[in-house]
Amino acid sequence: MFLFTVGFLLVILQLCTGQFPRACANTRSLLRKECCPPWDGDGSPCGELSNRGTCQSILLSQAPLGPQFPFSGVDDREDWPSVFYNQTCKCKGNFMGFNCGECKFGFSGLNCTERRLRIRRNIFQLTISEKDKFLAYLNLAKNIPSQDYVIATGTYAQMNNGSNPMFRDINVYDLFVWIHYYASRDTLLGGSSVWRDIDFAHEAPGFLPWHRAFLLLWEREIQKITGDENFTIPYWDWRDAEDCVVCTDEYMGGRHPTNPNSLSPASFFSSWQVICTRSEEYNSQQALCNATGEGPIRRNPGNNDKSRTPRLPSSAEVEFCLSLTQYESGSMDKMANYSFRNTLEGFADPHTAISNISQSGLHNALHIYMNGSMSQVQGSANDPIFILHHAFVDSIFERWLRRHRPMLEVYPAANAPIGHNRENYMVPFIPLYRNGEFFMPSRELGYDYEYLQEPALNSFQEFLIPYLEQARQIWPWLVGSAVIGGIVAAVLSGLILAFRKKRAGASPEVQPLLTESEDYNNISYQSHF
Repeated sequence: MFLFTVGFLLVILQLCTGQFPRACANTRSLLRKECCPPWDGDGSPCGELSNRGTCQSILLSQAPLGPQFPFSGVDDREDWPSVFYNQTCKCKGNFMGFNCGECKFGFSGLNCTERRLRIRRNIFQLTISEKDKFLAYLNLAKNIPSQDYVIATGTYAQMNNGSNPMFRDINVYDLFVWIHYYASRDTLLGGSSVWRDIDFAHEAPGFLPWHRAFLLLWEREIQKITGDENFTIPYWDWRDAEDCVVCTDEYMGGRHPTNPNSLSPASFFSSWQVICTRSEEYNSQQALCNATGEGPIRRNPGNNDKSRTPRLPSSAEVEFCLSLTQYESGSMDKMANYSFRNTLEGFADPHTAISNISQSGLHNALHIYMNGSMSQVQGSANDPIFILHHAFVDSIFERWLRRHRPMLEVYPAANAPIGHNRENYMVPFIPLYRNGEFFMPSRELGYDYEYLQEPALNSFQEFLIPYLEQARQIWPWLVGSAVIGGIVAAVLSGLILAFRKKRAGASPEVQPLLTESEDYNNISYQSHF
């Protein structure tokens, strides 16, 4: 109760980060298409008087999109967030937030000038008190309403183009469940028609950057509502696991003794209500999820379809995935071959990198293995294991970035599925973030992973790998050049020696005064070359 009370006070006093800012969820803001709330520090929009930011028109990417979504003007998420707002705060320097009242990731201090690096740790490396604190923080987030953000319960058209706002309150944890749902929901086309081949957070290049931003924002919310600035999301390293080792009452909830699809009543997660899991119902009603409780978390790990996912991912599969040099390829969707992103996401075989949507590998494998709430994309964030899982997926993404050191230009600038081009804004975040802004090493965003820090030798090996790979690729040319060079050197040496002998026989009086050792060194140098 004490922790709940403290958290409630903190959430009133501090900002949240999520989807629709409460200050902009009103008729005036929607009709003006402007979301530039005042910063409490000086009362000016975007903290302009303190030089934190200004209210500016949004610049949308004009790069062409892929063919996967053949419509235009039918989905509120197209050209996000222009259907709702075309002016938002543009923050300066290291300031961030919907009103420029926060610091960018990796910065802190009154003027956001202090660098800060936080370390995400293996959940099994936490002390008992640290683990219990993490679980308490999760429960706190599930019971505290977001003071600065609301969710939309209707489309822009259902809001009568802004004159009839449709928003409602939501707790901090469910805010992020709803964000994940909203980014991956189907397009409502009217009547009973929907378009399912659309997802602003999956099945395309933005999968990894989008979830990286999602986790950072979720992590920051926990830091705020608890006042614990040092909090970081733990991860579950599921490589080679034989079963769900976090599925115990000491961690993320054990199995119910009589109902294998439910959680043990000894875990407080058993009392949690899920939201946004009934996609077919929303589609038939042409409605959005309104965050009403829809029953308890479902989970039956290991009793999944073995033909699709026979087991949890292995270390060898992760290593193969990391060896792939292309971030994205081909159609840049779930049919992409030899794509690191598609292989890690789980739509390509983790042994060949060839697309195989009848199987679920790596990231997808764990979702399917959980056999419950986590197995349905739109509502998967309801299960708190989602956070642990995606933190580890993000760490694999981080390993790939460190190994291959890609330039930003490696991330596709054009022709990706809708919402996934490099300069597209991520749906449905306000403040705005572009996909390309999270295609960078985690340390630049203020965090790292414990197991990536540990042996210095591993870091050195990770550093050498791209150069060794280049050397392997050009090795035949190097060998050929060395052989040809040796032959040329031998021929030249022979010609020079023959020439010297000829001169020595013809003119002994002008023979150069070379000692035996000097002559030996000279020939040796040439032969070595």
